[in-house]
Amino acid sequence: MILVAGSANLDFVVRADHIPSPGETVLGRDFKTFPGGKGANQAVACARAGGVATHMLLALGQDAFAAPLEASLQGAGVKLLTVRRIDEPTGTAFICVANSGENAITVAPGANATLRPEHLPALTGYTHLLLQLETPMDSVLAYAQAARKAGVTVVLNAAPARVLPQELIALVDVLLVNEGELALVSQCSGSVAQCLEQLPVPTVVVTLGAHGCVARHQGALQLQASFKVTPVDTTGAGDTFCGSLAAALSQGQSMTDALRYASAAAALACTRLGAQSSIPEAAEVAQLLRDQPDVNTPDRLSALRSLCGIH
Repeated sequence: MILVAGSANLDFVVRADHIPSPGETVLGRDFKTFPGGKGANQAVACARAGGVATHMLLALGQDAFAAPLEASLQGAGVKLLTVRRIDEPTGTAFICVANSGENAITVAPGANATLRPEHLPALTGYTHLLLQLETPMDSVLAYAQAARKAGVTVVLNAAPARVLPQELIALVDVLLVNEGELALVSQCSGSVAQCLEQLPVPTVVVTLGAHGCVARHQGALQLQASFKVTPVDTTGAGDTFCGSLAAALSQGQSMTDALRYASAAAALACTRLGAQSSIPEAAEVAQLLRDQPDVNTPDRLSALRSLCGIH
């Protein structure tokens, strides 16, 4: 059973030809709201795409924005451990999605910023604690300390990108980052392979967008090429990867199989609009794995090695 402790935001999404540059006004098209937030997205991915029992510790305001978040999480089968705030609004995010599927996001944390160390429940029965950085750092650190003391595996998605305190890094069992986050967390300006060498974490997984991902696990590097899809909206793809990977690991899958599963789930999430609304069912992930059994071709793995600076 997985406990996700993190953020929940209502996403306000507008589609446009391209993401505006500083000072530029872009005329958008479709506008919709979607349940989001890195913590909530990853909880839905654990439960829906990963198919594992998932609980989530979150903070919400006492407002209309909270209702769709609760409905989405509960609809995916996530059990909620809600801290209700009357003095803060539910978190929101403002997202512009370009025709290419790329996005730009601004987050107003609201109630997420009030999640405190004392809100963490007893960790009895949980195997993995999944954390992100959209809640206060002192709370993230306290949760990781409690998990280490309870023998619960600590999985941290170091996003949004920021420098991590060494005491937190020392508590992490599985660190999930993209290329930019890897450079910041490792304080390294070299290749992906060089940056990985700077992190004293047992397992580090780096997502590489449309190229795939690489992991350093038990001292060895593992590569996974991406699955081929036509992207519509990349919002939530990284969160889908994180939640699906944590779920796969909690079920005892090998790192090789977990990377493949999470990559397939993330690829499917790129084919639909929204964050939680784009996360696939476990059966859909299984079907893609059957449809594309051989994505790790020699040419694609060679390209990944070159991209990562692996010699």
